[in-house]
Amino acid sequence: MSYRKLGRTSSQRKALLRDLSTDLIINERIQTTETRAKELRSVVEKMITLGKRGDLHARRQAAEFIRREVAIVTDEEGNEEEVYALQKLFDDIAPRYAERQGGYTRIMKVGPRRGDAAPMVIIELV
Repeated sequence: MSYRKLGRTSSQRKALLRDLSTDLIINERIQTTETRAKELRSVVEKMITLGKRGDLHARRQAAEFIRREVAIVTDEEGNEEEVYALQKLFDDIAPRYAERQGGYTRIMKVGPRRGDAAPMVIIELV
């Protein structure tokens, strides 16, 4: 198989990737283990590609996967407003990558986790 199982059943793995991708869209930068970040990268890049398409079908496909969580967005004047993660993906993040043909994320190694020495990384949107 061409994906990592992450020591979970398929439903647990899907829920984990949904949560991590929603958090990455909201915060644009999260810290997680290296194997989770490598799996998350392919999922988030597919979501950003759907956001770049921007039509109704792409929005519905992304809405199936992205959780309905509130993100705080600041506009040009510095005003803060609450929007859902899906709206942030389609309105803020996807237009940023209109000219870019993939490679929307960056993984930077941080070091081992203190408890079990798992390799930790920071995954962020470029």
